[in-house]
Amino acid sequence: MTVQDTYNTLKERLRDVVPDAELRIKAELAYEINRLKTERNAVILGHNYMEPALYYSIPDFVGDSLELSRKAAQTDKDIIIFCGVRFMAETAKILNPGKTVLLPAEKAGCSLAASITAEDVRILKSRFPGVPVVTYVNTYADVKAESDICCTSGNAASVVRSLESDLVIFLPDEYLARNVAAETGKRIVFPAKGDTEEDFQMIGWEGRCEVHERFTVEDIVNVRKQFPDVVVLAHPECSPEVVEASDFSGSTTAMERFVRESKAPRYLLLTECSMGDNVAAANPEKEMLRLCNIRCPHMNQITLEDTLEALRKTQYVIEVEESVRIRAARAVERMIAIG
Repeated sequence: MTVQDTYNTLKERLRDVVPDAELRIKAELAYEINRLKTERNAVILGHNYMEPALYYSIPDFVGDSLELSRKAAQTDKDIIIFCGVRFMAETAKILNPGKTVLLPAEKAGCSLAASITAEDVRILKSRFPGVPVVTYVNTYADVKAESDICCTSGNAASVVRSLESDLVIFLPDEYLARNVAAETGKRIVFPAKGDTEEDFQMIGWEGRCEVHERFTVEDIVNVRKQFPDVVVLAHPECSPEVVEASDFSGSTTAMERFVRESKAPRYLLLTECSMGDNVAAANPEKEMLRLCNIRCPHMNQITLEDTLEALRKTQYVIEVEESVRIRAARAVERMIAIG
C-alpha cells in the first residue's frame, strides 16, 4: 500500500470527521509506521479512545481493554506497541514477559489508576481478611498483584457473580462499583468515606475517571429537549444517576456494537470524545450528537508522530518487576478466562 492508498482509505472513512489537509499529513505518518511495523515484526493495539486518523490507519487490532488484553495474550510478534495508556501497556507486558512492549508516550497515565496504590489494597485486605478482591483493569501492575481477579467495565458484574462470595472488595472506580452493586443486588459501602453500615456485601473505593465523572443528568435532559428521539449510551464509569437516565450502558465495545446493530436515527455517547468520532466514522448513515467536549488528556498523548518514534527508537519500553508480574498475571488471566 502506498502513501496515496493510505490517504484514500482514510479519506473514504474520515472525510466528514477529519479535515483533508490533516488526513494527508497523517497518511504519510501511517504509511511509514505500517512499513516499519512489518520490518520489525511488531503488532499495534489501538484502544477505542484513539484519535480517528490513528484508529483507522495503523492498529492491527482495536477494541476495549478486555478485547486488547486477549489479543496481547495471543500475539506471536516480537514487539507490542500499545496505543492506549500505561496500565494497558503494563497488562500487555504482564501477559507477554518475553516480548518488548512499547507505549508511544512517556507519560500517558490515568486518573483512575492513580487513585489507588498497592498499599491501599493491602490495608483493605487486612481490615477485611479473606474477602476476595476484584480490581478494575484500569489499575497499575502492583495493584493488580494484590488482587484475586481483574475485571473490565464489560465483564465486571460477571466477575463479581463468579466469585459466589457474600462479600467482595471492588476497586477502585466508585461509580463502576455502584453500578455493579446495583446490577448484582449488593449493598455497597466506602470505608474511606467513614461508612458505618453493618449490612453490606460490597466494599468500594473513591477513585473516579476524570472524563466520565463530568457527565450529568442535566446533560441528558437538555439533549432530550432538543432531540426527543435520541438514544443515550453511557459508559459504566459514569455516575449511577447518569446510567439510570440513559437508554443503554456498556463498555466501549458494547456501545459500538449497540450503535451498529440498532436502527435509531441519532445517538449520544457519554464517553471520551474520540470514541464518538470513531463510531460516527463507522456508521455514517447515523447521526452522532456532538455534546462531547471532553477528551482524556492521557489518551490524547498518543499520536501517530510518537508512535513512529517509538518504532524507530524502541523507546518508552514497559517493564514490570517479575515478582509483581507473576501475581498480577493470575488476576488478569482469570479475567480473560471469564470473558
